[in-house]
Amino acid sequence: MAEEQGAHYDRIADGYARHWGPVIAPAALRLLDDLAPMLPAGSPHVLDIGTGTGALAIAALERWPRTRVTGIDPSAEMTAHAMADAERRLNGGAKGRLQTVTAFADRLPFSDGTFDLAMSSFVLQLVPSRAAALREARRVLRPGAPLGYVTWLRGDGAVDPPDRVFEEVLAEFDFDPPTPDGPSKDPASVSAAANGLRHAGFREVRARADELVHRWTPRTYLAFLEGFSEENLFDELVERERRALRRRLLERLGKLAPADLRLRLPVVYVTGRASG
Repeated sequence: MAEEQGAHYDRIADGYARHWGPVIAPAALRLLDDLAPMLPAGSPHVLDIGTGTGALAIAALERWPRTRVTGIDPSAEMTAHAMADAERRLNGGAKGRLQTVTAFADRLPFSDGTFDLAMSSFVLQLVPSRAAALREARRVLRPGAPLGYVTWLRGDGAVDPPDRVFEEVLAEFDFDPPTPDGPSKDPASVSAAANGLRHAGFREVRARADELVHRWTPRTYLAFLEGFSEENLFDELVERERRALRRRLLERLGKLAPADLRLRLPVVYVTGRASG
């Protein structure tokens, strides 16, 4: 099961890097603001759980020049993107402070008390058991070391206007609607997220709600659908159908008010310290 998950993320790594990673990056990087006051002195060793294409890890190295970061991810293709981006963005010294390891959040290949800080962005809603992953993070942290993560907060199920337009256009073409997501693994509330961290063995837990807001244009939303979110659907169409669907989508999306061309999703930031 876990290996299949890794293979899945290998397959979508390119689309994620181009179309989804940049959307969630601003909200992910705000986690560093919460962790900055908790950063240990000296040259802390930081664990980035589910590093993906490395946005959080690279930003941490840029912001905290004395840190070392180890990023783990089940997808070797994702970490390859992370290392390539680090090669482009970081100077020689900083490049040497980043390493990546192919591993799963609930099976970390590190000894107890290895790390001085752990962080994770938009990953803990994907793991089979968030509780198991948090307990494993607690194990590899030294006593008193901080952990911070950001993930989605369970929403009200409202559909944003661009997604509604997409569903309507699919219906007009008599195409199958998007496959519905499975049961939500997002925390049900801010307090539920905080309690989950406490139950995993963390103290001084704080949690706060926020919102990810991203502005689309008709073309960037179409690129997101075709290159990542609904790539399989577009791949299954013959070229004539694909061109017609693109034209109709761009036409209908172009009629939305600019304020409606947006993605809005609730998120929760959680921090705590590993109990001694």
